[in-house]
Amino acid sequence: MIDFRPILFVVGILLTTLAVAMLVPFAIDVMHAHPDWQVFAGAGCLTLFIGVVLILTNRVPIRKLSIRQAFVMTTMSWLVLTAFAALPFAFSDLEMSYTDSFFEAMSGITTTGSTVIVGLDAAPKGILIWRALLQWLGGVGIIVMAISVMPILRVGGMQLFRVEAFETQDKVLPRAGQIALGVTVIYIALTGIWWLGLWMLGADSFHAIAHAMTTIATGGFSSSDNSAAFFQNPWIEIFLTAGMVAGALPFLLYLRSVREGSVALFRDSQVHWFLATAFLSSFAVAWWLWARLDMSIFDAAVASSFNVVSIMTGTGYASADFQAWGTFPLVVMFVLMFVGGCAGSTSCGIKIFRFQVMYAIAMAQLRRLIQPHGVFVPRYNRQPITDEIAESVMVFVLLYFTAFGAIALLLGALGLDFITAMSGAATSISNVGPGLGHIIGPAGTFAALPDAAKWVLSAGMLLGRLELFTVLVLFLPSFWRG
Repeated sequence: MIDFRPILFVVGILLTTLAVAMLVPFAIDVMHAHPDWQVFAGAGCLTLFIGVVLILTNRVPIRKLSIRQAFVMTTMSWLVLTAFAALPFAFSDLEMSYTDSFFEAMSGITTTGSTVIVGLDAAPKGILIWRALLQWLGGVGIIVMAISVMPILRVGGMQLFRVEAFETQDKVLPRAGQIALGVTVIYIALTGIWWLGLWMLGADSFHAIAHAMTTIATGGFSSSDNSAAFFQNPWIEIFLTAGMVAGALPFLLYLRSVREGSVALFRDSQVHWFLATAFLSSFAVAWWLWARLDMSIFDAAVASSFNVVSIMTGTGYASADFQAWGTFPLVVMFVLMFVGGCAGSTSCGIKIFRFQVMYAIAMAQLRRLIQPHGVFVPRYNRQPITDEIAESVMVFVLLYFTAFGAIALLLGALGLDFITAMSGAATSISNVGPGLGHIIGPAGTFAALPDAAKWVLSAGMLLGRLELFTVLVLFLPSFWRG
């Protein structure tokens, strides 16, 4: 029988943190004399009350969580936080249904970036900063989870990073708590740098902080319906592109580089693959824009790199309606939805390291076909890939596309057209943000979808963000026995 007390204690701490975070939009609405301050005050007090009750009624020594407790705690935390984070949306002046509110909150906390809100330019500033804050908190949350929880749970090959992070003499810091603190400091520092940079490039302070938070979190919630096109400034687009790349790189390597004064970040093969994929994809789309649409080389390079990196990292910003660019860029964008960034970053998708593992396994198999008696060992970062890791990665990718197909089938059964169903499934499971088509494309929103579709997409976001196994294992009867 699982002891839920440590789990509820941790959930209580997280709810208390969420309640404290509501003070930020509360203060902003008070400063602008907007009545929604009452919404954040009420939602904050309710969230704080529930959080404190859970803490006080479940105070037990937490020495070490079992594997089953860790699985339950991870999924329950994200679900409960989303349920309470949706309250300000539900009771705000936007008059959103709870379905829409839950969808928006789930999109925020999972750093997906899909939205049901129309008229962001006229929305209360408190709500706008709340959306950005949810993505920012979700971003740092997923980093900490990826370097501390996922490797222990051996989800989808993440055990590759367990030794590097905690168990060898080459570890960055002696304890997991110190690593989490160090990563959080790096995360805050990068957010501050991008806030200052956007302000210096001409963005006002409010839009600068909102976009800095959602850029480093690779979330993509903007404070304008026009997304990044709101700025009408190519240098801001270039700076945001750099920010999305920064958010998609492994934060543990940032920490190692800072503490050791090394260039560990640029020696990692995962970083090389990520940067090469982003560059080649951007170059291909830029060439298309220059050759087919007669854009200048500069405009084509800026538009291509911004939108390609945005989709690949799962940020979801848009500086243009790339659906109007033609078939080739559209296919590139759809494929990149599945790629994602590096492990231990804020980005989403299958992630680069899994493609590296599959490539190494495939090359070893091809060599065996040529030399049947040869011994070929697939390697990742110059280390041999064990059978356990290979199996874990292959099963993850298989399950990933199975889940994508299942979500697409459900959306189709709910009456969505082929493009909307397929791209909606891809953008939810990969936590990207915009889909394709005239409804949920970069120029549209998810508001027109039926409520059932929004719940399906919300489930897809949670599955993708928690790397599938963490959620699906809870549906096994054997998990609850023993």
